[in-house]
Amino acid sequence: MLKTRLAPALLFSLMQVCLSVSAQEVVRLSTTTSTENSGLLKAILPEFESRSHTKVQVISVGTGKALELAKNGDVDVTLVHARAAEDKFIADGHGVNRRDVMYNDFIIVGPVEDPAGVKASRDVVAALRKITTAKAKFISRGDNSGTDQMEQAYWKEAGTKPAGSAYVSAGLGMGEVLTMAAQLQAYTLTDRATYGAYKAKTGLAVLVEGDPKMFNPYGIIAVNPAKYKDINFRGANALIEWMTSAEGQKKIAEFKVDGQQLFFPSYKK
Repeated sequence: MLKTRLAPALLFSLMQVCLSVSAQEVVRLSTTTSTENSGLLKAILPEFESRSHTKVQVISVGTGKALELAKNGDVDVTLVHARAAEDKFIADGHGVNRRDVMYNDFIIVGPVEDPAGVKASRDVVAALRKITTAKAKFISRGDNSGTDQMEQAYWKEAGTKPAGSAYVSAGLGMGEVLTMAAQLQAYTLTDRATYGAYKAKTGLAVLVEGDPKMFNPYGIIAVNPAKYKDINFRGANALIEWMTSAEGQKKIAEFKVDGQQLFFPSYKK
C-alpha cells in the first residue's frame, strides 16, 4: 500500500524535473581548447547559467573547427582566438556582433635543459630559427587551431622549419600537445593559459615570451540568424553581453591557476 501511494507522487516529481530540464534554454558554444583546458569556462559559466536560467553546451575544439561548426549552424555562438579568421568569418556573412572578450599571450615552452639555447629570448621568429638549426624536436598542434595558425605564420616569417622527424604535426589539442612535448623533451608553442593548467603535469619551462607578435586576443561572435532560422540568437547575444559586461569581465580577471591570472579582460569596467 505504501508503494502504491508513493508511486504517483514520485512519478509527478520526475515529470516536473523533466519538464524543467526541457524548458531550460540552451545556448550552444563552440570554443577553443584553451578556454576549456585551462578551466576558465567551468569557473565562470555557472554564474551566467544561474542568472539567465540557461544551459551553455560547450564544444571544445581548435579555432578552425569552432568556426566551422558556427559556419554550419551547429552552434549559436563561438569564442575563438584567430583575428584574421574571425574577420573573414564575419565578412563572409556567417557571424554578427563580434566583441573582444579577453587576451593573454603565446609562449614557447620546452625542456628545462633547453638544447636549442632559446631561453630568455623575446624574439619568437629568431627562437624558431635556432630550434631548427639545433635540429631540436618541435611538436605542432597541426589542427588549424588559432595556436596552429599563429605558429605557421611564425614559421613562414622565419623562412625555415625543422625537417623530418624533428617536426611532429600532432593534430591534437593543446593539453595533449603539451603532454607529448614533455614526453619527447620537445619544444612547442602554447597559449599561456593552457600551459598554466598543465605546468605541474609536464615540467616544461617557459623559454620564449614577451614578443609583441605573441599577443593573443579572444573574440566572441554570434552566428548570423539570417542564415539559420533555428539559431538561438537571443541566447547567443545574452552570453555575449554577459561575457563583456562588468560582471563577466570581473569573473575572467578573477580566474587564476596556482595564484596566476591566465586571462585578462579586454574592457576596464
